[in-house]
Amino acid sequence: MRAVLYREFAGVVDVESVPDPAPPPGGVVVSVLATGLCRSDWHGWMGHDPDIGLPHVPGHEFAGTIAAVGAGVDRWHEGDRVTAPFVCACGRCPACAAGDQQVCERQAQPGFTYWGSFADYVVVPAAEVNLIALAGELPYAAAAALGCRFATAYRAVADQGRPRPGEWVACTAAAGSACRPSWSPQPPERGWWRWT
Repeated sequence: MRAVLYREFAGVVDVESVPDPAPPPGGVVVSVLATGLCRSDWHGWMGHDPDIGLPHVPGHEFAGTIAAVGAGVDRWHEGDRVTAPFVCACGRCPACAAGDQQVCERQAQPGFTYWGSFADYVVVPAAEVNLIALAGELPYAAAAALGCRFATAYRAVADQGRPRPGEWVACTAAAGSACRPSWSPQPPERGWWRWT
């Protein structure tokens, strides 16, 4: 497959041919049809993330179709339109059991702990936990932008702001930054949502 690859931090980035990945047990290989570029990718390339081993393929915001399914995957099939969060959970640890997959004790991160989506294919481990089906005709490019932005914004509101049912919530932020939530007991103007 073709992949964007670097062999040293802050060094040359090239498109190279590398071996196609195989689906791990319980995981899948996704044919990448859209991928996003995040500031975190720059931090990884600069060597700011100790989880990255060289050589490396970055990229953690992606969408595409399933190209291959590993043993033990029952719910997903080749050709399914999917995306995945930038934190891939194991699905078995206490954090996952509590519904907090984003802080999984054994999390894997495409583009950081393993090769990412700046390639023709990317692996998604624990597919039953991590894959998200794309709704209707949602464009691949729009879906690729959801993983990092949605999860960050949701956790900023839910965990940091802690709104109560019935409060109104607005989320304003520049792309790629954390959400800064606001609350109001009054009916909303445009851009506000009632927390349920």
